[in-house]
Amino acid sequence: MKRDKLKIIFMGTPDFAVATLKTLVENNYDVVGVITAPDKPAGRGRQLNESAVKKYAVKEGLTVLQPTNLKNEAFITELKSLGANLQIVVAFRMLPKVVWDMPKYGTFNLHASLLPNYRGAAPIHWAIINGETKTGVTTFFIDEKIDTGAMMLQEEIPIENDETVGALHDKLMHIGSDLVLKTVHLIQEGDIETTIQPKTEHLKTAYKLHKDNCKIDWSLDLDTIYNKIRGLNPFPAAWCQLINGEDTLNIKIYKVEKEMASHDLDSGTLLVSKKELKVAVRGGYIIIKEIQLPGKRKMDVQSLLNGYDFNKNAKML
Repeated sequence: MKRDKLKIIFMGTPDFAVATLKTLVENNYDVVGVITAPDKPAGRGRQLNESAVKKYAVKEGLTVLQPTNLKNEAFITELKSLGANLQIVVAFRMLPKVVWDMPKYGTFNLHASLLPNYRGAAPIHWAIINGETKTGVTTFFIDEKIDTGAMMLQEEIPIENDETVGALHDKLMHIGSDLVLKTVHLIQEGDIETTIQPKTEHLKTAYKLHKDNCKIDWSLDLDTIYNKIRGLNPFPAAWCQLINGEDTLNIKIYKVEKEMASHDLDSGTLLVSKKELKVAVRGGYIIIKEIQLPGKRKMDVQSLLNGYDFNKNAKML
């Protein structure tokens, strides 16, 4: 049974969310308000930086709210005054019940994984880090817990063997915006069906990324290290320590290739030539293609080799 005309509030912050908001606007849905993160100081000048969602919303003349506290009474009052009957969340924050329970037709989220696996903050990264061969996007209604609500639609795609998180992010961004559009259409038509997420004993989690879990452990095997580096390229980037003579440098590693080979070198041993920089690991070598030294920009490895001297005993830790 067809429902009342939808009046949508959209909640999101980064570029990933902009694609969905843009799709809703271009398909003439009535977006009565956009909720996004407050402006934050950024860069050397500490100038206030607007979220990607805010920039797009302002350009389109949409009403924008930027609450610091989602339980604040003034914000709740303002949110109610917009008169939305559906809320859509893409890459935002955990919502209090007073917010997600407000609209007549509920609040749904787009999550970049095949739920129930990879609930959490960084599902695209962890799918690659863990060596998955497929992933996807899911729309689900929000409930009290994180990413546990009843699912509506899901779409699966393969993960290529050499795919980085940057490339996969962009694919899922566009597939996700289409899935949201399909979900909204079904809600409008009253044809939406939900599926309770199955309770599985060994679920994989998309933990929040931080400095410790982005560090490369060179004692691990070739594929594990390769997957970790591409699963963090280009953001936030895998890092390690370069021991070069008396210098210990924290470096970031971006683009790499892998070479299967037998050798008896210690893990982390560097092999340096005029054209190549590679690291010995269990099962072969990680060939570094892009790297960033402290205080420098990211560069291709050929540029590094042209101007940087490696000690004969240099190694990665």
